[in-house]
Amino acid sequence: MARANDEVADLLQELADLLSITGGEAYKIRAYEKAVRAIAGYPEDVSRLGLGQLKKIPTVGDAIAKKILDYNATGTIRQVEDLRAQIPAGVRALTAIPTLGPKKALALYEELGVSSVPELEEAITAGRLRDLKGFGAKSEENILRGIELMRQAGGRVLIDQATELAEEIVATLTPLAERCAYAGSLRRMRETIGDIDILAAAPSSAELMETFATLPYVTEVIVRGEKKTSIRTGALGLQVDLRVVPLESWGAALQYFTGSKEHNVRTREIAVRAGLKLSEYGLYEVESGDLIVSATEEEVYQRLGLPWIPPTLREDGGEIQAALAGELPRLVQLDDLRGDLHTHTDLTDGTASLETMVAAAAGLGHEYYAITDHAPNLYMQRMTDEKMLAQREAVRALQERFPDLTLLHGTELNIDPSGGVDWDADFLAGFDLCVASVHSAFTQDPEEMTRRFVTACENPYINVIGHPTARLIGRRPPVDADWDEVFEACAATGTALEIDAFPDRLDLPADLIRRALRHGVKFSIDSDSHAVGHLGNLRYGVGAAQRGWLTPDDVINTWPLDRLRSFLRKGR
Repeated sequence: MARANDEVADLLQELADLLSITGGEAYKIRAYEKAVRAIAGYPEDVSRLGLGQLKKIPTVGDAIAKKILDYNATGTIRQVEDLRAQIPAGVRALTAIPTLGPKKALALYEELGVSSVPELEEAITAGRLRDLKGFGAKSEENILRGIELMRQAGGRVLIDQATELAEEIVATLTPLAERCAYAGSLRRMRETIGDIDILAAAPSSAELMETFATLPYVTEVIVRGEKKTSIRTGALGLQVDLRVVPLESWGAALQYFTGSKEHNVRTREIAVRAGLKLSEYGLYEVESGDLIVSATEEEVYQRLGLPWIPPTLREDGGEIQAALAGELPRLVQLDDLRGDLHTHTDLTDGTASLETMVAAAAGLGHEYYAITDHAPNLYMQRMTDEKMLAQREAVRALQERFPDLTLLHGTELNIDPSGGVDWDADFLAGFDLCVASVHSAFTQDPEEMTRRFVTACENPYINVIGHPTARLIGRRPPVDADWDEVFEACAATGTALEIDAFPDRLDLPADLIRRALRHGVKFSIDSDSHAVGHLGNLRYGVGAAQRGWLTPDDVINTWPLDRLRSFLRKGR
């Protein structure tokens, strides 16, 4: 079930988009966009808060608080409904295309009468966009990439949304079962989830199936049976399947329903060569039909001559061969992380104060924690040298209050189209670390983008390349670069690549993590937090790192502080 916070955040983001189309005031649009982050990351349920409590949320003033109360009373925000009525549905459909902004969508509708994605594709094929002001061949290419990105996303949701729903269902069903867990692509920590598989072990399924089918957020019972029931849930529209198996079949069923399909084909091939049959019910001898093992995943893999293979590796990416050779990596775990090296405060686009973020990090048990607010070339954040230096003094003062948490004062620099960054060497030398990211000019050709990254890596003060592909899952495609050349530059200069744990980024993606690893690159798993509630996103970054086969030694923020500091000096 989607949290009220997420639904309100989505409505406020839509309000900002609709105001962009209708020519709303820029400062109001920015206010709504800042509130989106604050509300989505707020730990309390906004549907249970009154006006005064809502106004305590960072960036939420009286007007936005009243809109949240409107949602709590009506299930929507009436201003959003009013604006939807003013704007043609075709324009709103076009704004769902990543890379196509609201104003351009309106121009396409007004100038060409385009009101659907198929009509837009036809217009591009006919070359009709090239005569429009603000459009051209590059625009056509970007829009087509956006359409493809939208179609790839389909009905899939981000991993955090699926995890929250799955964990809520498992918590509800666990008291009724001997074992209960989610499986499928969610257990393998895929970036987006198309449906959720829940597995339970119990001697009888009747109570489990009844409870599952009558959960308060069920909008449809697709199929209901003794062994399997499928439902569709509310706001997310996700299908969730519950399968109930005997306890003695738990291990085989968990292995089977975790997948992937390709991984399971490999394990079944091993079974066949050994005269065995592997199914969701167990591992059997073919000749006698006798059950050999089925109770735990570990014993199923062991009987096949394999060590237990972590779910995040089960993609037929060489994990079977590595297991047979005794070469499976000891994957990095959440508990291995000693700190977070990329976070923001309300000095720029975060929603919580420096003190609040530091206290929350201390509460999580971090050993070190970096504050990395945006540098001045991201103009809308209004950073200045004076503000940054004042923050540095505030960090030093806070250090005395949190003696068990080493505070690192850093910044997130902006890599400009030529590879330069916001400050000169003298100013950069005052930071404990510098993250540098691409925040603009996303459509440079691959050669230019590659040179841009390499130049940034060669800067002796840049320690981490932040969210390297700059993608936003389902909303913005990754930049195009010769990644192997970038990875070589990172390894040669001692520049880490970030695994940004924000669920709509998960950047670097797992396939590029593994490629970079082969070049000897080091990584940093960071939350990129803009609110206290975002600090827990590190779990998703760890999932991406595991899918990229990373060990703790590959990740700089698993290292002791003295080793980390040595790395951050970058040979200076």
